[in-house]
Amino acid sequence: MKILSYHPFSLNANGGGSRILRRLYEGHEHDVETIIVSESIVKSARGKVKETVVHANPVIRPWARWRIRNLLIWLRVGAFKPNTIKKIRKAAAKINYDVLHVVNHYIFSAALCDEEFTRGKKLWVSFHDHYNEIKSPVADTRKLWAAAHRRLVISHELGQKYQLEFGQRPYEIITDGVTKTEINRDIRKRSPLITIYFAGLLHITYLPLFDALAKALDVLNKQGLSFKLILRGTQQLKFLQNRAFETIYRPMTLDQKELKAELDEADILYLPIKFTSPDFYLYSLSTKMVGYLASPGAILYHGPGDSAACSLLQQHDAAVCCTGLTADDLANDIRQCLTAAEEISAAAKVLVANRFDLEAIRERFWMGAV
Repeated sequence: MKILSYHPFSLNANGGGSRILRRLYEGHEHDVETIIVSESIVKSARGKVKETVVHANPVIRPWARWRIRNLLIWLRVGAFKPNTIKKIRKAAAKINYDVLHVVNHYIFSAALCDEEFTRGKKLWVSFHDHYNEIKSPVADTRKLWAAAHRRLVISHELGQKYQLEFGQRPYEIITDGVTKTEINRDIRKRSPLITIYFAGLLHITYLPLFDALAKALDVLNKQGLSFKLILRGTQQLKFLQNRAFETIYRPMTLDQKELKAELDEADILYLPIKFTSPDFYLYSLSTKMVGYLASPGAILYHGPGDSAACSLLQQHDAAVCCTGLTADDLANDIRQCLTAAEEISAAAKVLVANRFDLEAIRERFWMGAV
């Protein structure tokens, strides 16, 4: 059974969608081929899965200034969109496959959703985020939801939202997960220097949360606690300079062993969710949250109280949840993370077993190919 995996990002990129697919396809790489739609000419790391790159016209060059970029984007989503779709279909026509696995993401998601490419095939569609968040036209999302033989959603919240909006079709929860060997229940003996860890992309909308975190750590430092903040794969933040705590920046990496070692050394695993986009936080689950759950440290959730992630973590007592931007409140929640670390970590492992067992997730995913 051969899968054609179609999406606008490489499996070897840094991002949640890429990580989910890498984990699902692990061990079956010879059964998968991908088509990715790239907005720019960049060299991606080579992986085990063959990737065909289609460049969306017009291509954005690295040297292009923002005014030119905006013009090129306007042309891409308008006059040049049919040309790019034609290129996508030409590439797909050269590939033999039994299952077309589409990730609903960006403006070309439905390019292969017609008789020519789905006749006699199975159509699986992954919905990782609300269509507004990933700039997928509502008409394309509706079309994919209706046509799919399998609808693979990131959360029940997103599945139920789409059922209400696009029709009562069945869906399955398929997310990132962790293997049994990745689960670490050993609570490390905390040293006087407390480690707080964050790994992932850091957009401008997250800066108010990190500002609140910095102020909270300054408060706790005055109370006699010492901290080290480790940021993996982020840009450097000026407001973290000359603080009462140490900040260590580490480059982006896809080395799972290296990332896992860092996660397991952290006392607190910081999980910020931006307040600014309900279409994101009400329906999406962070892949970094899944990795955090398997580690011995305590998760500190920081974001909206009605998010899908917060609801799940609170339901299972698997994190301390701070839902505001006040430094004193966040400082108190950090203290709670430290005093209740063992209980929080143990509850997180129960949640992993019930919801994020990667072997079980991968088995469910591939059973549909039989």
